[in-house]
Amino acid sequence: MKTLRKAAVTRKTKETEIFVEINLDGTGKSSVDTGIPFLNHMLDLFSKHGSFDLKIVARGDLDVDFHHTIEDLGIVLGEAINKAVGEKRGIARYGWCILPMDEALAMVSLDLSGRSCFKYDVKTLVDQVGGIDAQLFHEFFYAVSVKGGMTLHIKLMSGDEIHHIFEAVFKAFSKSLTMAVKIDGKSKEIPSTKGSL
Repeated sequence: MKTLRKAAVTRKTKETEIFVEINLDGTGKSSVDTGIPFLNHMLDLFSKHGSFDLKIVARGDLDVDFHHTIEDLGIVLGEAINKAVGEKRGIARYGWCILPMDEALAMVSLDLSGRSCFKYDVKTLVDQVGGIDAQLFHEFFYAVSVKGGMTLHIKLMSGDEIHHIFEAVFKAFSKSLTMAVKIDGKSKEIPSTKGSL
């Protein structure tokens, strides 16, 4: 019987309390409650289009602003992904996607290398989406990259409407991660000449 690659991580600070549970071998079921409706929507998309089962409960100092909650959620999600993927035997390791959302076109490419490297090129015509400072998505994905031990490149190739832009980014990230964590069936080895990732 196949062992599901699942992980649950909790982080509690004076600013936030966050719980994330992810099943990389799921069916796309999600239960997301961050207190930030647009972020809930993006994470539901991530779950659905990656076929990841995802449960998130996040409580943060939203009366101050959204920064702590969004950054800390990236930290916990990255940790959960890294924990769930485990030793990485037999995985594809690399994933990429160029994804359209109407006029928006986003490219995401990643490597579950165990080393963090983050490149982000997303420029928008407006500064906010759903009440969120758009720059906070840089902080979110940076934290996912660091704690997930992944090289992560995100580039907006075209796009005007900000909702479409971030929907394309989150869906492309989801599809790329799906590709990277997939067991390719050709080898049970760790996909590195070093013998470890």
